[in-house]
Amino acid sequence: MARRRRTLAVAAAAGAASAAGAVLLRRRVTRSRDRAELYFADGSLVTLTQGSPEADRLLAHARELLAAARH
Repeated sequence: MARRRRTLAVAAAAGAASAAGAVLLRRRVTRSRDRAELYFADGSLVTLTQGSPEADRLLAHARELLAAARH
């Protein structure tokens, strides 16, 4: 019985560690991608991620504005 509990505890710990690793990896991947978040007066939000045609046009303008503001 003790052996079964130990095996179950190890399996649960491995599952939790795997889930935590997946969450951290997903956060790291999404952090490296540029995105534009558009907030509207009614409280809604649209997120455009890098790679979509709408985001690529908007992000190009945003990068120009940020570069000009830094100088």
